[in-house]
Parts: sequence; C-alpha cells; structure tokens
Amino acid sequence: MSNQPSSNILQHTTKPLIIVGILFFVIGFFTWINGPLIPFVKVAFTLNDFNAFFILFAFYISFFIFSLPASWVLKKTGMKNGLSIALLVMAIGALIFGQFIKFHWYLGVLIGLFVIGIGLACLQTAVNPYVSILGPIEKGAQRQAMMGICNKGAGILAPIIFGLFVTNIGGIQNSINAATSAAEKMGIISAFANKVYYPYMGMAVILLLVAFAIYRSNLPEIKNEDDGQQNRSKGGIPTSPRLWFGVLCIFVYVGIEVLAGSVIGTYGEGFHLPVDTTKFFTSFTLIAMLIGYFAGIIITPKILSQESYLVVSNLLGIIFAVGAWLTTGYTSVTFIALLGFANSMMWPAIFPIAIRGLGEQTASGSALMIMGICGGAIIPEIYSYYIEFLNFQTVFVGIAIICYVCMGCYGIYGYLDLKRSKTAHSLFIKKNV
Repeated sequence: MSNQPSSNILQHTTKPLIIVGILFFVIGFFTWINGPLIPFVKVAFTLNDFNAFFILFAFYISFFIFSLPASWVLKKTGMKNGLSIALLVMAIGALIFGQFIKFHWYLGVLIGLFVIGIGLACLQTAVNPYVSILGPIEKGAQRQAMMGICNKGAGILAPIIFGLFVTNIGGIQNSINAATSAAEKMGIISAFANKVYYPYMGMAVILLLVAFAIYRSNLPEIKNEDDGQQNRSKGGIPTSPRLWFGVLCIFVYVGIEVLAGSVIGTYGEGFHLPVDTTKFFTSFTLIAMLIGYFAGIIITPKILSQESYLVVSNLLGIIFAVGAWLTTGYTSVTFIALLGFANSMMWPAIFPIAIRGLGEQTASGSALMIMGICGGAIIPEIYSYYIEFLNFQTVFVGIAIICYVCMGCYGIYGYLDLKRSKTAHSLFIKKNV
C-alpha cells in the first residue's frame, strides 16, 4: 500500500490544491526571475560570467543549508503556519534585495537572494508533501505536473515582466563603455540598477498579503500514516536507499533545469546573440516545460508509469543535448529550450518515487529532497568555470549527459523497487490469509 491522506482530506482536496497551486506560482516567479537577473547584474555591477552566476549560487545554496531545519520548523508550527512564515521570510529577502540594489552593493544583493531562498526552502518543504499525499501516491506525478503548470506559468511571465522594467541592456552597456569619467559611469550604472528597486518592493508587499491570506485560510494540516515499508521511528534521518538516490537525482535535475532555463541566455550570448533578445530565452524553455506538463498529465499513469516516463524523458534530454552540441546559433538555443520538455516530468516523477513508504518520516525525507535543490547552485558554477577555457557547447552537453544518465538509472531503479515491494506485499497477504 502507499501513503494515504486522512478521509477528511480526501473529501476536500480541491480547495487545498488550488491554494497550493498559488504557492507554486509564487515559487516559480521567484525562481525563474533569476535567469534575466544574470545579464542585469553583469552590467549593473560590471561582472564576468563566473561572478554573475553567484546570483544562482546564493539563491540555491540556501536550500541545502535550510531545508532540514525547515522540516523542524514545520514540525513545531504545523504546515499551514509554516507556509505563512516562509512567505514572510521571502518578503524580508525581497526588501533586502531591493535596498542593496539601491545602495549598489553586490554582496547585499546576494544576501537578499539567500534570504528569499531560505523562505522558498521552507515553502517547498511544506507544499511538496501536500501535493504528493493529497490523493493516491501512484498519481503523485500527475498532481505534481498540475502544480508544475502553475510554477512554470509564473516562470514564463517572470522574464517578460522583468523585461518591461529592464530594457536596452546592450545600449546601457555601450553607454557605460563610452562614459568619459568615473562619476558619469557610476551615474549610468546606478540609474540602471534602480530599475528593479520598486518591482522588488512591490513583490515584498504581495508576499506579505499572501502570507496573511494563507494564515487566515482553512488549509488542512497533513498527518502521514506509515505504509509498513519503513520502520515506525518518528525521529532521525530516513535511511531508505531509494530516498537518497532520489536526493542525488533532484541535485542533478535542478542543476540541468537551471542550465536549460536560467543559463540559456548566457548560452545564447556565446553565439553573440543580442543581450536584449537572450534575456527572454528563459521563457522559451519554460513554455516547453509547460507543454511537457500537459503531456505528463495525459500520459501518466494511464499510458506510462511515472518510473517509465522518467526513463523516456531522460532519453529525450540526451537527444536534445546532443542536438544543441551539433548545431549553432538560434537552432542550438532551440534545442536547449526543448530540454524544458524533457525536464518537465523529472521532479513530478522523482519526488513521489523517493518519498513512497516513508510514513512518519515523510517530512524529513521531503526536507532532504529539497536540499538536493542546491544542485542549482553547484552545477551552473561548474559550467561557468569550465567555459573559461573549454568550448561552452561541449561543457554543456557533457554536464547534461551525466545528469540525464543518472536520472534515467533512477527511473529503472524505481520501477524494480516498486515491483519488488508489490511482490513482497502479495506474499505477505497470502501468508496471512
């Protein structure tokens, strides 16, 4: 048997999923706005690629540091109150980010992103078990796909909205280069940096309002029941090999997802495509992911199990990555964007497989999975380091193939593990009949 929600939750899943969908929209917006932030900070703070990529590092490393503490916070506050606290922390991070953009202090900007990431770590730790447990676990990938539509829909909008405030990046760079004095150069940079100050102040206010709305909502608390596959100890760290393999897969998945989504603009710049065009490339990847989610909802579990679909998705990822390597310019960028389609069902499939059977340890297991999001901090930095002295396409395809092979093996492992569990359960039933 799999994890089952309480009968009360089973009868009232629609409204909670709508609320969680709104939260996934918030997560998506703040996650995917980091892509267009990279070319912005390169100009605003006169940075190279390696240092500009600390935008991603500061944001994603917070998941590694705070995800497990977040599970402890949630145990003390409850899921619902934890969601409100997470949104409040994100609002504080947005305020810090905006203030230090205004003061033109890059380290302060990174601190603001780190604080936003802390809030998101708590938010992710809380909402993902909701999606996985509010219904049959074998349909967890389908529900995760529905949440992914909310997440990536926000991600598509984020670069577009960002582009309305931050325009003519290439022209600003030319003006900075043409400045005849340090004071003139600093004036241009400061005016450019201030373009994101008020948007982030506005986002802080919106987060505060959503936090209050969640606090006043009737979102139910979730209590997990053990399915007998794990021991019933409520304390300690889960030891399930399937979970830890899943943590590794989330690490590489988020890494390749960020490369395909947030780094696609920098990839396009490698072909000398205009910066004011490349800043919108993140939206193309997320459109492909959105299409992939709709496909996943149709295909799983009616046509393919989430384990089988995971293997197929990784095969597509390898094919698209090689296609990007063999082509150039907009064609190569198109293949990178298509990785969004391949990536779309990775998280929806990996997460339910990994937490299946954790019972009372679901919160801790979820926290460990969220820690794996730090792959978005590490893998893009590896990419930015090696492109300094190796061909950027070769580096990209090399990293991509390693990631996809790892996740494809997990799909096979998950299938064999599920088959073994069903066989053991059938033997147990026969023995006790």
